[in-house]
Amino acid sequence: MSAAVRPETSPVSESPTTPRNRTAAPDPRPDAAAGAAPRGPDTSPSRRRPDWRIRFGALALIWGFSFLLIKVGTHGYAPFQVTLGRLLAGTAVLAAAMAVRRVRLPRGARTWCHLAVAAFFLNALPFSLFAYAELSIPSTLAGICNATSPLWGMALSLVALSEDRPTRRRVAGLGLGFLGVLTVLGGWQGFSGLDVGGTAMALLASLCYPVGWIYVRRTLSGTGASALALTGGQLLLGTAQLSLVTPLFTSALEGFPLLPTLAVAALGALGTGFAMLVQFGLVEEVGPTTAQMVTYFIPVVATAAGVVVLGERLSWNTLVGALVVLAGAVLTQSGPRARPPGAGPRSATGRLP
Repeated sequence: MSAAVRPETSPVSESPTTPRNRTAAPDPRPDAAAGAAPRGPDTSPSRRRPDWRIRFGALALIWGFSFLLIKVGTHGYAPFQVTLGRLLAGTAVLAAAMAVRRVRLPRGARTWCHLAVAAFFLNALPFSLFAYAELSIPSTLAGICNATSPLWGMALSLVALSEDRPTRRRVAGLGLGFLGVLTVLGGWQGFSGLDVGGTAMALLASLCYPVGWIYVRRTLSGTGASALALTGGQLLLGTAQLSLVTPLFTSALEGFPLLPTLAVAALGALGTGFAMLVQFGLVEEVGPTTAQMVTYFIPVVATAAGVVVLGERLSWNTLVGALVVLAGAVLTQSGPRARPPGAGPRSATGRLP
């Protein structure tokens, strides 16, 4: 559920995603802005890091648990307040990273205008929709809905990106994925027992990520700014957007309940800030194709966390449908041209759920 720009393009999608996601997009999935190879984080041998497989697993866990953290956060705060707190904490982490690495924010009014649009579609809107959705649906279902992001991206890229030619395998994956969605939702029984509003918001949140990635790819390629700078600016603008909206739709806080506050802080600092830095490093080291595979582990972790920690029930059709959705998503990303819709050239440079 990132939130974020994808590593191959520019700014930061939770995924809570990604992946969660997924400009290094500020969801589930960040990438650097394009043209020439972006200046990503320093990956010189002098900087010792854990093996990339360990960081890959940690990223899947962080983004997978994001949906649980959203659910816990809504037990004490309104959805907009959860999103604002998340963005504040995530922005603080990236600001600290930029200060340490002496990275400056991007310049130019045009760049900032495009970043504002990216922040809306990759952060402010999907993060808020997931928070509202989890008022009425389980975190497990929200995590599975997040896994449809590659399917939406595939469908949109056929319309918006003329260079993405459909193949039989990818079209089959698209059809299979949406068949999985119908299975998850229990379409054969008329969607009985399903909270339509909450599910629709979760699916709409997942649709926001590829919309944002495609926009970033079309507008922020070749800016020359680093992925970290673009993502930092994007999160800053997303925080500003929520700061304006939240007071209009929520009442003043009467206190800071401990568990929800810790959940929101962890959601922002780990799931929106730290996770993006980890993904930047993964894309630099193993490339975007391998790094984006974390997207397929996010719903697995989200489902396990919801069932084990929150005691949410898991029906057979939810489990089977989730597996079908993941199989379809893998097919849509397969083949020589199967890159994330928001990805720019094959350079090194995220999605938050």
